Amino acid sequence: MILIIDDDISVRTSLRLLLKRNGYETHEAASPAEAIDYVRSTRPDLVLMDMNYSRSTTGEEGITLLKQVKVFHPDVPVILITAWGNIPLAVEGIRAGAFDFITKPWDNRLMLERIATAIALTRNAEVKSEKKFDRSGIIGKDPRLMSVLDTIERVAPTDAPVLILGENGTGKELIAEALHANSRRSAAPLVKVNLGGLSQTLFESEMFGYKRGAFTGAVTDREGRFAKAEGGTIFLDEIGDLDLNSQVKMLRVLQEHTYEPLGDTRTRRADVRVVCATNADLEAKIAAGEFREDLFYRINLITVTLPPLRERREDIPLLVSHLLRSACAKSGREMPEVTPEAIALLQAQSWPGNIRQLANMVERTLLVTAGNRLDTSDFIAQGLHPEAMGNKTVSALDSTEKTAISAALVQAGGNLTRAAALLGITRQTLYRRLAKHDIKVKGE
Repeated sequence: MILIIDDDISVRTSLRLLLKRNGYETHEAASPAEAIDYVRSTRPDLVLMDMNYSRSTTGEEGITLLKQVKVFHPDVPVILITAWGNIPLAVEGIRAGAFDFITKPWDNRLMLERIATAIALTRNAEVKSEKKFDRSGIIGKDPRLMSVLDTIERVAPTDAPVLILGENGTGKELIAEALHANSRRSAAPLVKVNLGGLSQTLFESEMFGYKRGAFTGAVTDREGRFAKAEGGTIFLDEIGDLDLNSQVKMLRVLQEHTYEPLGDTRTRRADVRVVCATNADLEAKIAAGEFREDLFYRINLITVTLPPLRERREDIPLLVSHLLRSACAKSGREMPEVTPEAIALLQAQSWPGNIRQLANMVERTLLVTAGNRLDTSDFIAQGLHPEAMGNKTVSALDSTEKTAISAALVQAGGNLTRAAALLGITRQTLYRRLAKHDIKVKGE
């Protein structure tokens, strides 16, 4: 049952006819009072509501009614219907708990898509899918990460557009992969596009394709990224870097679900699920006139934010184990032991490059270390900063490193090349460590 709340009978009639033609039952309310009487006794599947019910155009009546409906049925999705001039008010409504907003005059197809998405998403939240959730290689137990995964699990079976926020290297692409793997589109392609590396001149040909002869050098037809993603998911990474001219073209595809290849007069329909990601502050870009507000609201129906690695340090041991296991499987090497001191050192780092930087450090250290044990000295030799652990620990680490170097020199009979090999570091790095610890070597 869909509850339609609007004081304009023509609006209610139009919505009732549209919804009934598409198999929905409806109930109408001409005022906030009628609406509240209904929701006191009945739980609708969804609410469509106007923002104004008197001569006032402030929309405050709509916000108040939204909050009242949420008191009775906090889990029922509410879609606001508003004029373009009331978009800031609609945004306030989203913050107050509305699921989405539709602008007047509405597009019937878009209206039906939003309604279907809202209802499907709510039902997925109420009934857990029997299919096991595919984490797509996402490692960790941090509460904020688990909250993101819980949202992804509920959203994945729908076609709702998702915006993934987070710093570089936090795993935004993995989240996109999880969304696709757990969706009804999982058998179709997942097409990844790095918009940050796409110039304005190439945008249309890359995204929409072209026909032979469309421009100089177009000797054959070529499919664009949207065509390649047909029936599946398109992942638009670094969407915050898209120039304004290209944003207009992207908005049209997302609004109308249609596009035209260059040199072709035939309009094609885009049956794709859109997932976007960025490390940019899009709201700041909107304020600066660098990102379209209407495109922002089109892509962020569902938004998830990934925490940086420095805020989920307890996940580092799990990540290190996973990274080592993966690297060893590729190289056929035995899984090495990582000492508790080394784990503490890794947890103490700030990791500005996040998981990507951690993966690089772990794999590089594994490659240059000959033994089956990774200690603090191995990671320090690859550039980690023991100072991050505090002065007391620094002294302990320095002592450990000095002892390891001295032992290697004895085992190598004073030969620096052999000692460096035993330590898993370069000869140049060994020279620097000798100077740091004031270790004298005969003949040097």
